[in-house]
Amino acid sequence: MADRLLYRHGVASDDRFSEPIIHLDMDAFFVEVERLRDPSLRSAPVVVGGTGPRGVVASASYEARAFSVRSAMPVARAKRMCSGLIIVPPDHAEYRKQSELVFEILRRFTPEVEGISIDEAFLDVSGLRRHFDDAASVAGTIRCAIRNELNLPSSAGIAANKLLAKLASQDAKPDGMRLVPTDAIDEFLHPLPVRRLWGVGEATYAQLERLGVKTIGDLAGIPVGTLERRIGATLGRHLHQLAHGIDARPVAGGGEAKSVSVEETYDTDIAGRELIGAELLRQAERVAERLRRAGLAGRTVTLKVRFSDFSTITRSRTLPWPTNVGRDIYRMAGDLLERSDIGERPVRLIGIGLSMLEEGSAPHQLATDRPGEWDDLAGAVSEVRDRFGAEALKPARLTRPDHDEG
Repeated sequence: MADRLLYRHGVASDDRFSEPIIHLDMDAFFVEVERLRDPSLRSAPVVVGGTGPRGVVASASYEARAFSVRSAMPVARAKRMCSGLIIVPPDHAEYRKQSELVFEILRRFTPEVEGISIDEAFLDVSGLRRHFDDAASVAGTIRCAIRNELNLPSSAGIAANKLLAKLASQDAKPDGMRLVPTDAIDEFLHPLPVRRLWGVGEATYAQLERLGVKTIGDLAGIPVGTLERRIGATLGRHLHQLAHGIDARPVAGGGEAKSVSVEETYDTDIAGRELIGAELLRQAERVAERLRRAGLAGRTVTLKVRFSDFSTITRSRTLPWPTNVGRDIYRMAGDLLERSDIGERPVRLIGIGLSMLEEGSAPHQLATDRPGEWDDLAGAVSEVRDRFGAEALKPARLTRPDHDEG
């Protein structure tokens, strides 16, 4: 059983919990934040999502989930499935604020916090052995602190590694906690559907089905060589290990953001160089503003475009210098779009992201075709927006009536 455990270098086995990893997941986070502001939403079927004809569910309350309403579902379909459904437009600034408060609580207990998204994180609580009887006590104390201080529900899974902790927190929802003891891993893991493993998508599941695999236990009984021949050496070995509860990934403490991005799904498909170009500029400005507010700059620009038939392209390019200037991001995204040759295809969604992040104040070499004044101008624009609002200054191209956000 020892090979299933995630040992930290220099920490003796008798000086740590048997199950030192916690997966903490906020329950229906966006919905619960909205309920803080509007208590009338409590106990009602609620979704947070877009209110237009192309709106998508971002978060669904458990009352809505009882009608099979789920995240990423079109809002129009969700309304057909649940006639009394309440739709609340998203307020991402408020969700980020509440998320920061949650993570502040987590870091009171351990610096080993790996944020997976705005509402979930892994924690390695190995260092708390002398302060708590077991990791379940740590998880319970954390959940109580979040409930008492923020009035938000959460669920936790506690296990020997990240895979098991994540699966346990899913089973603990809503507002619960589950421990997977190290001497009962197979009993917990093997009855679960194989689709719950990381790496089992539709194509892989179809291959496994041909081998008669339906549960994780079925997968554990397949020789690794057979899996390697059927689904490839790397994936075969990966799934063979997961099926036996082996996951050697450490918790990446620090919780730094790995990327900053924005995207928008349009109520009506957009097409044409001028309109799409204006949207690229709008999004470049938005992601630049987020970077500057976070004190970050990024080098790799990623463009995401989804068409009316739901096909999606993603293109990336790395700059020779880090940037948080909208002009830089816009030029790079525009170049990626040109190289993609989308022609006049109707576009449903556009997204821009920056990764390879570093401190925004870090010195960098300026490009020869890029004057340093753009950095100063971007900083000045941010100061004006901080004082007078986000709409106080915007590129002239976005002030035209047909591009005004209203």
